[in-house]
Amino acid sequence: MSTATSRIRVLSIDPTSRGFGFAVFEGVDRLIDWGVVHAKAGHRQCLNRIERLLERYKPCTLVIEETKRGSRRGPRAQQLLFSTKRLAAKKHVKLRAILHRRFQQLFSQTGATTKHRIAQVIAERFPELALHLPPPRKPWKSEAEMMAVFDAVAFALTILEPTSSQGPKSL
Repeated sequence: MSTATSRIRVLSIDPTSRGFGFAVFEGVDRLIDWGVVHAKAGHRQCLNRIERLLERYKPCTLVIEETKRGSRRGPRAQQLLFSTKRLAAKKHVKLRAILHRRFQQLFSQTGATTKHRIAQVIAERFPELALHLPPPRKPWKSEAEMMAVFDAVAFALTILEPTSSQGPKSL
């Protein structure tokens, strides 16, 4: 890893039905903060919390999911992602919008093809997240909110990971 890559600070956001999950990286191997933010007051409160994260960590890049027509994201999440794009522009933070299938392709190179298996790979790489890994989701249950953190990490790694024909070098 080059010196330039080790200094890159990235904030990644993944909306949930009640707030959002986030992950902050300094370089590709240093996860410096993560969590789930619950926003009882809704959209405005989420944006305020994202703005505080931007002010606190001063990332070079903000990573979010790209939602295009046909996205399975609900209207609330799509609106939050759209507003987050505007906030990044206002704060002069570089924005990277990543298609969900792009991080799935990255992790499929390691044999991780399900959301839970991707989260397991992430927990193996970042042991500080291992205790927070939810059990596999049953079809009749809602997704655990903590999965938003694993999604945020996956989105961040998608832009941070050097890839080759053999797959990501450090996953």
